[in-house]
Amino acid sequence: MLPGEIYLANFPFGGSPGMKLRPVLLLTDTIGSVPEVLVAYISSVVPPHPLSSDLILDPRQPEHRTTNLKTISVLRLHKLATIHGRSIARRLGTISPAVSLTVAEKLRTLLNL
Repeated sequence: MLPGEIYLANFPFGGSPGMKLRPVLLLTDTIGSVPEVLVAYISSVVPPHPLSSDLILDPRQPEHRTTNLKTISVLRLHKLATIHGRSIARRLGTISPAVSLTVAEKLRTLLNL
């Protein structure tokens, strides 16, 4: 598991208990002695007015083909979670180097780094 890879994983629901299997982008390698990773949420529900922390991933576009997503999706960089490696089900794809730079820039802006 490497940063920049997209996996299906159990992601925690916001505001309520439970998890849902959904695509996530790995933002880190495993952290600490417990195999945890920091991930960002990916949704196929694209908001009509994306936030500055959102990144639209359209698998029809050359720079997004390697994601192997089935439909236009939104990477929501303000929806982050640290999850256990056991929560990861299977690898879907990866983001391109150009998209990785955009993700890094958006995270720096979001986190005021």
